[in-house]
Amino acid sequence: MPKNLAQKLIESHLESGDLEPGRPIELRIDQTLTQDATGTMVMLEFEALGLPRVKTELSAQYVDHNLLQTDYKNADDHLFLSSACRKFGLWYSRPGNGVSHPVHMSCFGIPGKTLLGSDSHTCAAGSLGMLAIGAGGLQVALAMAGMPFSVTMPKIMGVKLEGELPPWVSAKDIILEMLRRHSVKGGVNKIIEYYGPGLKNLTAMDRHVIANMGQELGATSTVFPADEAVRAFLRQQQREKDFVELQADDGASYDENESIDLSSLEPLIACPSSPDNVVPVSEVAGRPIYQSYIGSSANPGLRDFVVPARMVKGRQVDDRVSFDINPTSRQLLEEISRTGDLARLLEAGARLHQTGCGGCIGMGQAPASGQISLRTVPRNFPGRSGTKEDQVYLCSPETATVSALRGEITDPRDMDMDYPQFSEPDELPDMRPLLQEPQEIPVEVELVKGPNIQPLPDFDGLPDKLVAPVLLKTGDNVSTDEILPAGAEILPLRSNIPEISRYTFCRLDEQYYDRAMELDGDSYVVGGENYGQGSSREHAAIAPRYLGVRCVIAKSMARIHRRNLINFGVLPLLFENAGDYDLIEQDAELEIDDPVGQLEPGKPVEVKITSSGETIKVRHDLSGEEIETLRLGGLINKTRKEHPDID
Repeated sequence: MPKNLAQKLIESHLESGDLEPGRPIELRIDQTLTQDATGTMVMLEFEALGLPRVKTELSAQYVDHNLLQTDYKNADDHLFLSSACRKFGLWYSRPGNGVSHPVHMSCFGIPGKTLLGSDSHTCAAGSLGMLAIGAGGLQVALAMAGMPFSVTMPKIMGVKLEGELPPWVSAKDIILEMLRRHSVKGGVNKIIEYYGPGLKNLTAMDRHVIANMGQELGATSTVFPADEAVRAFLRQQQREKDFVELQADDGASYDENESIDLSSLEPLIACPSSPDNVVPVSEVAGRPIYQSYIGSSANPGLRDFVVPARMVKGRQVDDRVSFDINPTSRQLLEEISRTGDLARLLEAGARLHQTGCGGCIGMGQAPASGQISLRTVPRNFPGRSGTKEDQVYLCSPETATVSALRGEITDPRDMDMDYPQFSEPDELPDMRPLLQEPQEIPVEVELVKGPNIQPLPDFDGLPDKLVAPVLLKTGDNVSTDEILPAGAEILPLRSNIPEISRYTFCRLDEQYYDRAMELDGDSYVVGGENYGQGSSREHAAIAPRYLGVRCVIAKSMARIHRRNLINFGVLPLLFENAGDYDLIEQDAELEIDDPVGQLEPGKPVEVKITSSGETIKVRHDLSGEEIETLRLGGLINKTRKEHPDID
């Protein structure tokens, strides 16, 4: 029977299970990716497993988030990560090399391989024909230990691309169109596979833009075929020998189908404060802006900088606008320096920032309060920019650039010039010499741990009876940025759970930490739809658990966060009747008798609202492995029990 590409990739790495959507499967992982905001915790978790060396084909650790060295914390953690890579056998990319996703794509991406990353945008590598999935750090640590990755078999959505993009419309507009059609929940438990004649004129880096923001659809992964565009990219990176042609079989079918006529697209923009709040740029044109920001993992390619540089040649950005240029790799920065495109940007009034994630995760470049910031980044969740009451719009580099010149949101089709022509260079310098290569023979290395690096807390299993208050009730689409924010003040505390926990839910309830400390016991959180969307940061599960959260009951949950809760012993439950959400008030006391014993397949869990005497029924979608993980208090405890040889 003909298979689509996603099915082929899964089948070639299937350790257990079958290809029936909704069933648990286990996948063999070839490569792992970690970055510093999550990787410090991954290295502490890997150390806790007691293994001397990673067992994957390749694992790489990048430093791209915490680059501001305002005190010792980030610098100390960089030394820790470098020492951990030497000790455990990982590649190490030092500060300034660039954002993990495009650097990994350039250095290590290989069609047909699986990649598991502790960054939700790991899915960007699907642009090369990889099966690339973002996950919580603990699952990545276990993959580094050679264990399979557990996930629910997704449905496969096939998206047929036809036609050709018109001038002033680019890859960012394709993924914004998908978000406009399907919302931030439209890809949950799905792999998005793109195919069709419209791919012909999309480069590998164009596809990276689309695959990267598949995470904003909630998708498990995004897959593109490995075709001549991928071969050209690998040739450019001096790695053509790694090319493997991969396509769906003729006549392959999909669980769901979508199509986009590229020639019909127009410039789009996501308004505050969700990636799916998408409208045509023309609809919001004329709104004055404060900032225009180009870069990030969502638009990391040469064209994303060269086209803006050629748009501003001989011009000046509006004097009210901060035109922020955030190069995504040393390779890119060197190339635009060599071609003169960097000079064109600087001459136009651009501000140059160091290569890395920067303002995308609130690490500098925060906009002024109440002012509009146009950004080519993947997310615009409330406060993510570092400004509490931000107004972040997501758009293409073309829209960001013309708007910087005019000082207001402007449709790039109104630019008074022909669309700049750009062709990818045939060859770029190999980036791998810039990275610290693993030693072939293991060496004795002492981990360098600064005072901010603290051990992982120990967590016990679920109690026989869970009687506790609802310490917080949230609305819909709460992101991990709101559960535990990033930013220049908070993110440096990522290796210190007691300290970072002080910021838990601070964007939703500034008194949450104080109330949790005063309670000094178990608690519940009640959420709406799509609870935990966004970043893969497991701190958004660990910190609430550290403060006593034992159960989250929501209308629906994002995939990665749901699994992170399980990994650290927090029970995720779902309302069987959405209306029951309204029956539970914040501070109400809930009771679940024998929570583990009630977790039988297909059977509801009874929750008593003791303050009103009502009992509601909630459901779960837990596998047997996940139930056992919860019983033992988390995945570390379960792994130690099942594999005493690696403890």
